[in-house]
Amino acid sequence: MTKIKPIWKAQVLTLYPDMFPGILGHATLGRGLKKGLWSLETINIRDFATDERGSVDDQPFGGGPGMVMRADILAKAIDSVYPQNIGQPLIYLSPRGHPLNQERIKKLSNGPGVTLICGRFEGIDERILVTRGIEELSIGDYILSGGEPAAQILLDSCIRLLPGIVGKAKSLTEESFEKGLLEYPHYTRPRNFEGKNVPEVLLSGDHKQIQYWRNEQSEVVTKDRRADLWKRYLKHSSSSRRGQNYEHN
Repeated sequence: MTKIKPIWKAQVLTLYPDMFPGILGHATLGRGLKKGLWSLETINIRDFATDERGSVDDQPFGGGPGMVMRADILAKAIDSVYPQNIGQPLIYLSPRGHPLNQERIKKLSNGPGVTLICGRFEGIDERILVTRGIEELSIGDYILSGGEPAAQILLDSCIRLLPGIVGKAKSLTEESFEKGLLEYPHYTRPRNFEGKNVPEVLLSGDHKQIQYWRNEQSEVVTKDRRADLWKRYLKHSSSSRRGQNYEHN
């Protein structure tokens, strides 16, 4: 008997639930949401405030600018969806977190879903990160006004990998980062645009040569734009070749 995989579940703890689904409600992701290929639940952190004003933040101990989201308020919000979702990663979007990459996205997409915490102000009380075992992830070395845009980026990256979301699954295997390289350039009609022609090899019909050209272009683009990825790619390629030579000997 075939076991049916549960619907991938996205939960977002935020002060601004009206920001969701936002971009996630459009195009292929939006159609997937309507079809029930994934689900979305927003939890308003302010609903767990203890005063009439709905306060969720306070001044930082030790002084300094800005305000900090309170651990006790966040704990109530988190505990309202946990522990029933144990096994579903609990993630706080933070510029000091580990860098989010395609490898991590794949693991999240293959799991049951994610629960995301969107911060505001100067951040959240450190103690809640420790007591609830929260993972910190960063989408890049820059600062946003809040975690909501970062949450939508993470969810977009995960949801598009779910079965049935993207029409041609093969297109997901020929993207940047899938082979350790950035993606090759793309061209479509017209053949000539402002004096710039489509590379002849792409018009040749020789699929072997086209694939060779694309691989070569991926290497050129990666080497030029991402020295970190290029170094990692060379190291991995060298290790793979050594492994193959060992097998043949």
